[in-house]
Amino acid sequence: MKPNVICLMASSVDGRTLHSRWRPKGTGAALFEQVHDELGGDAWLIGRVTGQEFAKGKPYPTVTQASFPREPWFANRDAKAYGVVLDARGKIAWGRSDIGGDPIVVVLTEAVSDAHLAGLRSEGVSYFFAGQSQLDLTLALGVLNRELGVKRLLLEGGGGSNGAFLRAGLVDEINLILCPAVDGAKGAPSVFDSTERETERRAPVTAMALESSRPLDGGALLLRYRIQNAEPAPEAVR
Repeated sequence: MKPNVICLMASSVDGRTLHSRWRPKGTGAALFEQVHDELGGDAWLIGRVTGQEFAKGKPYPTVTQASFPREPWFANRDAKAYGVVLDARGKIAWGRSDIGGDPIVVVLTEAVSDAHLAGLRSEGVSYFFAGQSQLDLTLALGVLNRELGVKRLLLEGGGGSNGAFLRAGLVDEINLILCPAVDGAKGAPSVFDSTERETERRAPVTAMALESSRPLDGGALLLRYRIQNAEPAPEAVR
């Protein structure tokens, strides 16, 4: 069973998400946390690039004598919420086991080394596998639901991860905090993005319905859209 996937993002009026580039400078981050708490997901999910921003650790050793089965390993199964991070190739050394009190759960491919798994275990960072060499997002959602009881997942960037879920037909709802600011230049990430290789691949979105709109502090607006998708297509994240 797939959790209900809600994409939550804060953007400028030109759809950019790097707050430091916005003019005038505003309160996008504070509004994001406010809406995040209101939505009350069982878990929130980010990609590797965003996840790296939370890492505090030094690189893990590159060799180990241990050997680990490619099976889920959870240090915590009874948390109120989980912080899920896509890290297909095992590049993040965490130096912590939670983010804001939410236990970290890393989604890996089976190609990740035993040394990296040893590093995760030593820090109490949970992990599971969703594919041999590329991440299967549908499989990942199924594991989260089955193993951790996740029924409501907040998808929170970056744009590459958001875009991968959208193109796979796995996003059920978008909550967009539209902030009264502009970026106005090339080079900043957007709410939904892709690699050059995926430029021509379109999301299977067949309809979007505006469920609600609500003004927020500072002139921002929260737009909630319900998405209707065609049959999901398999999507891989590198």
